Amino acid sequence: MNTTTIFGIHPVQEALKGEVSVEKIWLLKEGKHHKDIISLAKKMHVNVSFVPSPKFRKFQSKNHQGVVAFLSPIEFADFEETITERLNQNKNSVFLLLDGITDVRNVGSILRTAECVGVDAVILPQQGSARINDDMVKTSAGAIFNIPICKVNHLKDAVFFLKAHDIKVIGASEKATKSLFESEIKKPVAIVMGSEGHGIQKGLLKMLDETYKLPIKGNTQSLNVSVAAALFMYELIR
Repeated sequence: MNTTTIFGIHPVQEALKGEVSVEKIWLLKEGKHHKDIISLAKKMHVNVSFVPSPKFRKFQSKNHQGVVAFLSPIEFADFEETITERLNQNKNSVFLLLDGITDVRNVGSILRTAECVGVDAVILPQQGSARINDDMVKTSAGAIFNIPICKVNHLKDAVFFLKAHDIKVIGASEKATKSLFESEIKKPVAIVMGSEGHGIQKGLLKMLDETYKLPIKGNTQSLNVSVAAALFMYELIR
């Protein structure tokens, strides 16, 4: 069994109270609703899902008591400290924010590219993002352990902080009027990549300093988000 999974009411409560990075909690839909766990999870901004009993079958050999917590295999960096520290080290820093990308392989691929090109930090939202698991680690080819990854309650707050530090915040959008390859973007800069299905959420999109599109000549009107992110990152370091 995956060592990043823990079971049972008390162990999960202790994980939430301690300094363990809990990614997500499953509660058995047909079981008891554990108010203490729900309250602790809410306080720690950890997502709780009520799932049916078939999902718990693979844990039947464990005394799960209707509670399973999935832990992150990495330690997350403090967002504000990381941004400040990186800016002090490099005035031309590049940061990457991932908004609502739920495919673990896409995120893993993006992290691999980000580490290769020297992105200073990757910022993820507490909720609505792919859970960091073994598949993501494998897809990243281990790069996930070599780049600072920060989790924030809301990406909007992260954008406010970045702008307050004179970091230009741009986004990838198919509806943008400017082409990435025909624009000169000054650093430090933060790139926001949205989900393949919905793109960058509207409220966040309005906060960006600028949006850019990638030129597409063929009939297919969109690129995989990991490919698009790679093109944005490499263009900024070119």
